[in-house]
Amino acid sequence: MDYNLDEWDKGIIQCLSKDGRISFTEIASTLNVTEKTIRLRYKNLVDNGIISVVGVVNPVSIGIKAGAILQLKVIPQGMDQAIEALKSFREIRFITMTSGPYPLLAQIAVPGQDDITQLIHRINKLPFITEINTIIQHEVYKTSYDYF
Repeated sequence: MDYNLDEWDKGIIQCLSKDGRISFTEIASTLNVTEKTIRLRYKNLVDNGIISVVGVVNPVSIGIKAGAILQLKVIPQGMDQAIEALKSFREIRFITMTSGPYPLLAQIAVPGQDDITQLIHRINKLPFITEINTIIQHEVYKTSYDYF
């Protein structure tokens, strides 16, 4: 990707990360530029895949009250298959490759503790997953979308 963010782009992203419904007029006023500039910059940010504006749901408000971090050991030849299979689980919110003894880490969000157990049983059936270390999340203190 050959898109270089400048201070206006970062300012637009910062405004939207605080309030995704902020108007272009308000952003323009905050950044002291024209609304047309904001409109064009916003379009470029979206077209280049730098931002997408979506509604962020408060999970607790819809009954998602339990979460865990899963550290996963995978057979070396099964990494790609494991990642693809894990992507299909709706309950998995985040997957990343990591260093150390567990090459994959997944974050899950489910209604309750029993759902964590059921999901682990389903993941254990994947032939390329050899071990799961589960870290139960008791409380979330920060979730941020502010990068600048």
